Amino acid sequence: MNSFGTDEYITEVVKAYSNSLLKTAFAILKSVDDAEDVVQEVFIKLISKKPIFKSSEHEKAWLLRVTINTSRNLLKSSSRKNLPLEENIPFSYAENMELLSVVMSLPERYRTVIHLHYYEGYSIKEIASIVRKPSATVGTQLARGRKILKEMLKGDYSV
Repeated sequence: MNSFGTDEYITEVVKAYSNSLLKTAFAILKSVDDAEDVVQEVFIKLISKKPIFKSSEHEKAWLLRVTINTSRNLLKSSSRKNLPLEENIPFSYAENMELLSVVMSLPERYRTVIHLHYYEGYSIKEIASIVRKPSATVGTQLARGRKILKEMLKGDYSV
């Protein structure tokens, strides 16, 4: 990996994590434009704060944590209130648009853990570290999210 702050390092980080961060922000915000803004802000925070990472996993976890926090802060901001839900979803990370729309209709706490578990491949323990909640809470949110999905999909998919 290149030295922090160099153009090569920034290029590597953007290439390596943009898609994952964008999907995570989108899972929370339900807006491509807002998700892109959040990811840009996350990379600006990375450049300005210059954190020291123990590994690439630590780096990705930090970026995801900042993405989740920034997305949640945007949701709370008054500028987001009463905006229409975006209908044009360009992501191909869900093979079936019905499944994606059902996942996106879940409450944010379930949407986030389901996204991190199924789309990013994190374990419950890793998700707990990222979202800064106990593993038991994450496990419960994942189980409740699955249950809601199963009810909404009426057994059409294996969740």
